Amino acid sequence: MRVPYELVLGWRYTRAGRATRRNGFISFISGVSMLGIALGVAALIIVLSVMNGFQKEVRDRMLAVVSHVEVYGPGGGMLPDPARTAKEARANPQVIGAAPFIAAQALIARGEDMRGAIVRGIDPKLEPQVTDLGKTVAPGTLEKLVPGSFGVVLGVELARALGVREGDPVTLIAPGGQVTPAGIVPRLKQMTVVGTFDSGHFEYDSGLVLLHLEDAERLFRLEGPTGLRLKLKDLNQAREVGAELQQSLTGPVVVRDWTRQNRTWFAAVQLEKRMMFIILTLIVAVAAFNLVSTLVMTVTDKRADIAILRTLGASPRSIMGIFVVQGAAVGVIGTLAGLLLGLAIAFNIDVIVPALEHALHANFLPRDIYLINRMPSDPQSGDIVPIAVISLVLAFVATLYPSWRASRVNPAEALRYE
Repeated sequence: MRVPYELVLGWRYTRAGRATRRNGFISFISGVSMLGIALGVAALIIVLSVMNGFQKEVRDRMLAVVSHVEVYGPGGGMLPDPARTAKEARANPQVIGAAPFIAAQALIARGEDMRGAIVRGIDPKLEPQVTDLGKTVAPGTLEKLVPGSFGVVLGVELARALGVREGDPVTLIAPGGQVTPAGIVPRLKQMTVVGTFDSGHFEYDSGLVLLHLEDAERLFRLEGPTGLRLKLKDLNQAREVGAELQQSLTGPVVVRDWTRQNRTWFAAVQLEKRMMFIILTLIVAVAAFNLVSTLVMTVTDKRADIAILRTLGASPRSIMGIFVVQGAAVGVIGTLAGLLLGLAIAFNIDVIVPALEHALHANFLPRDIYLINRMPSDPQSGDIVPIAVISLVLAFVATLYPSWRASRVNPAEALRYE
């Protein structure tokens, strides 16, 4: 099969062969453009992969405490029929686990130290079905939450703020005190710390108290759970499943998924990721449009060649195709090199960063300052494919004007002084 001569000539002009040695500066500019595209694409892939990794790490730590979907009773009160609600929820094919809970606010005190906290009553046997809370505590800790013993598990930051450890007593002060002849007296209950959990998320580690579901019912004078926690097969389908459950569940219930509970944080992350994508894409655009200067100089240097091709019968479209091929080749090579470099670093960043820290005797993410002390990475095809497409499109667009100028060269004028 005969290869079109436009491809042959365009590829020959791209290479640093005999034709380009006469003007080494053009070859240098072409190489710089190719390198710029590669570095821009690689930077985009690495930065977005690291941002995805941080988002996934924080999300996973958050979901160790927060379930995928939560069903509440009307007005924050008790669920009308928890057993029926759980049965109806499990009928959805996405739901793989359900557990009742009680959520309330209270004060927890030790001596003169007092902290506000969210109290969550759980069933230790069913809790592993809906969260990974068991992975954040020492083995056997949840089993110590025995009905009637009034044991509590505190977030590690809350325990540190109160200065308590396992076995120490704390006082839980519930809202809505008892009415006595002497006035309203707050309900106080002394409890024993049976363990701590460390989810890695400061909001929960500093303000969450866990106790047995039955103890929570007695403490807050409830006759049943205030909500139901659900686990899904695919956490990314939480919003759609939540909408389905809101329509299918019987009774006045409120359904909230994990994305709505933390919508501000996730919206901020998405906005930051979008802005980083735009900023780094501008770097690729600058490198791609360096091709304009490369091709303009190449067209000037090849005016005689263009004139000869025109006199031999080459059409303006063919001349334009030659230089489009040259610019597109630089863009394709630069994009592929950037993809390989970016993916190689993104998939091995857990090895590269520790090696750099060891070589520089530095710690990029100190454990005592940052929530995450390692550099995570999560390359996603949804980011990589658009990066490659945008890079190729920018490189192609950059070739259009110089190629059009080449097709407009007048053979008689170009050969006059040859």
